[in-house]
Formats: sequence, structure tokens, C-alpha cells
Amino acid sequence: MKPMRSGFDSIRKYLGSKKEKGRRQIALLVDGPNMLRKEFQTNLEEIRDVLKDYGTIKIGRVFLNQYASEKLVEAIEAQGFEPIICSSDVDVRLAVEGMEMVFNPVIDTLALVTRDADFKPLFSKANEHGKETILFGAEPGLSIALKNIADYVIVLKEGVMEHENEIKEPIEPIIVE
Repeated sequence: MKPMRSGFDSIRKYLGSKKEKGRRQIALLVDGPNMLRKEFQTNLEEIRDVLKDYGTIKIGRVFLNQYASEKLVEAIEAQGFEPIICSSDVDVRLAVEGMEMVFNPVIDTLALVTRDADFKPLFSKANEHGKETILFGAEPGLSIALKNIADYVIVLKEGVMEHENEIKEPIEPIIVE
């Protein structure tokens, strides 16, 4: 009797060909109450697709407050993200999880979807530890401090993504006499 031929070898070969060296390992954290608003038309699927071209999303979490609707939670799960429901301040929970990503050796890129300047220290610590930082923000109200510390800035304007110039404008020095 001939041994049954298994498709595992061809599957292993196929999957091995898909693994690209040098791809970034990304943690994507979304500030739900700040960004998932009708006026910003934030499309998590588009953000995920943009990041997939750049690297592999290892962690994708959307932080929501306790008032998030079941439909929103279901939609987030259907898009492959992990909804995190916070009974207290969403920003604190996101910052704590973000710090875990800074010290996670698997993650080399931290991507945040927010407009909030409260996350500047998180990006600062990520940069200090050699992590790349990507900001997806929205106007109006996108923190200039957050834009200035992120390695890459993508701004959502009326539902359309636009990248900021990679070369940051020099800041005028303050001269004290």
C-alpha cells in the first residue's frame, strides 16, 4: 500500500514563500472614543491594509469605553481587531498596553490611531527603545506635539488618508537673553 500523500509539504513551501525578511512587526492600537466618530470617517480596514503593505500586524486592539454599542464591538471583531472595553479611562488603558508593546521584543513598530497629545510620552518612550512609531490622526484637533514625535504621520481628512512630509519642519530656537 502506497503511503497517502500529504499536502503539508506544499502548504509549508507556500507559506514559507510568503514570509518576507525585513518586514516590520506592528502593534496597532486604536483610541476608539477619540477616532471612531462619524465626522472623521475612520476606516480601520484601510488602516490595516496600509500597514499590511508595510509589515505584519501582530497585535491589533481597539480601545472603547463602556458606552460602545454591541454593533460597534461586533464590527471591530469582524475586521479582525480585538476590542478592549474599558470601564475607566480609555487613555490610561491604551497607554499601559502601549508600554507593554514598547518592551515586547517581538514588536518593532508601534502604530497609534489617535489625535490625543496624552500619548506623546508613549511615543517618546517607544522611540527611546528603538521602536518605530506611526501616527494615524485626524483633523481638526490632531496634536502637533504628537505629530512632531512620530516617525511617520498619516492624517485622515474627510475620510481620505494623506501622509505628512517625512522631513519635519525645523523648530525655531528660543533665544533667552
